[in-house]
Amino acid sequence: MALGSSAAIPANNRNLSAHLLNANERFFLIDCGEGTQFQLRKYHISWQRISHIFISHLHGDHFFGLIGLLNSMHLLGRKNELHLHAPAPLLEIIELQMAASQTTLVYPFFFHPLNMGAYHLILDEDRLSVFCFPLKHSIPTCGFLFREKNPPRKIAHPRSYAYCSDTAFSENIVPWVHETGLLYHEATFMQDKAGVAAEKFHSTAMEAATIAKLARVKKLLLGHFSARYEDLNPLLEEARSIFPETYLAEEGVFLPV
Repeated sequence: MALGSSAAIPANNRNLSAHLLNANERFFLIDCGEGTQFQLRKYHISWQRISHIFISHLHGDHFFGLIGLLNSMHLLGRKNELHLHAPAPLLEIIELQMAASQTTLVYPFFFHPLNMGAYHLILDEDRLSVFCFPLKHSIPTCGFLFREKNPPRKIAHPRSYAYCSDTAFSENIVPWVHETGLLYHEATFMQDKAGVAAEKFHSTAMEAATIAKLARVKKLLLGHFSARYEDLNPLLEEARSIFPETYLAEEGVFLPV
């Protein structure tokens, strides 16, 4: 479920980057832009069920909502462990904020620094493996790949979901997301702004579709839309001209893999 699909600032009734993944009734939060906890409340999702949070990079529209969410979990007396997988400098930021507010979290909190420069396994559970891989952006940024293990009998093949947040067009991504069930790939601009996209280390809808086609994924989900676009249908049409199984990230809507 997309909780936010806007780039840089909230705009056109779109919130900032955050995705919720339901993997066999285990909830994982990917990125946490400002206002994420309000979106979780709006869509009646208990944030106490979130066991792991993954932050792709340290641009504010991807993590400025985190400290508020951590604090709300604290105030509501969370008991369960919470694991945060994020760029190493984020730990110092969190510790500074907690020290300034004289807050000591009442729940077990574990920070797992990411290696931002290589494809590697970051979480391995009985039914799910999570990998991290580098993206091409203006600061160190990584994507995440979630692969199901030992699926229920009613599921024909293991399901998978790849999250590519802020990134310029890069075919280096293709081997890491090859044949993924659902690929989320940023599409900040349309193709007529390809020069702007490259300059800002972002992608166009057509470029996202090209990655999906090269990687032979089943479905493509577009998000991280520039505030200049009120109507997103032209971006969808542009992407579908390359990769027909393309969808827009609609906030509050679960897209099954």
